[in-house]
Amino acid sequence: MNYEILKINIADRVAVVTISRPSALNALNTNFFKEFNHFLDDLEPREDVKVLVITGEGKAFVAGADIAEMVHMNSDEGYAFSTFGQRTFDRLEQLRIPVIAAVNGYALGGGCELAMACDFRIASKLAKFGQPEMNLGMIPGYAATQRLSRIAGIGNALYLILTADTISADDALRIGLVQKLTEPEMLMEEVMKLASKIAANGSQAVPTSKRIIRTGISMGFQEASEMEAVEFGKQFNDEATKEGMKAFLEKRKPTW
Repeated sequence: MNYEILKINIADRVAVVTISRPSALNALNTNFFKEFNHFLDDLEPREDVKVLVITGEGKAFVAGADIAEMVHMNSDEGYAFSTFGQRTFDRLEQLRIPVIAAVNGYALGGGCELAMACDFRIASKLAKFGQPEMNLGMIPGYAATQRLSRIAGIGNALYLILTADTISADDALRIGLVQKLTEPEMLMEEVMKLASKIAANGSQAVPTSKRIIRTGISMGFQEASEMEAVEFGKQFNDEATKEGMKAFLEKRKPTW
């Protein structure tokens, strides 16, 4: 597929996807979702990619969904646009490998929802976050009502969605929406260091941990703990796990 919106670079076990519609502040439209799903189709079976990084071009990560496309929709079309986005973000959330959002600027509406579908978020100190749909007389459409409450708590979700306030990167860090802040010019360097650190683990521990955490959050504690114990036991059949423990005892880096 010839991508018009996505810029893709894959090197050293890390894939970087840059959303490039800077004239529209990278607003999400139907073409974006088509391109992104095609990219995920190609990425999912690849064993050479260990981490995915998503960022935006220009002064925005993603400033929201494309209002110019939405304004002409009827109820059925709006429903289809919402569910298309939700299914896409669900695929991203359930991707086997870790996904990092490198938030370089505005992450509003659909952009905040995209960032929340990633496993964690590293942001420029100048980044801004919010769910401003109330200003349009709308509710969020890409599962912000569900993800934001799970990530930042019900009170913070209600506050951000009902007030439509835009918050600073510092406030996003305070409520747990963001995990780390960087100087704007250092964002991608810091994210790539983090991605490389995760990608360097040659065992199945990284994707297994992601799957257990993502699955377990909707289960009872005891049931989820049992799942962890089962998966922990399976790791002892993994040669990479054996190498990791052996390297620790021999005070050297593992050879993966």
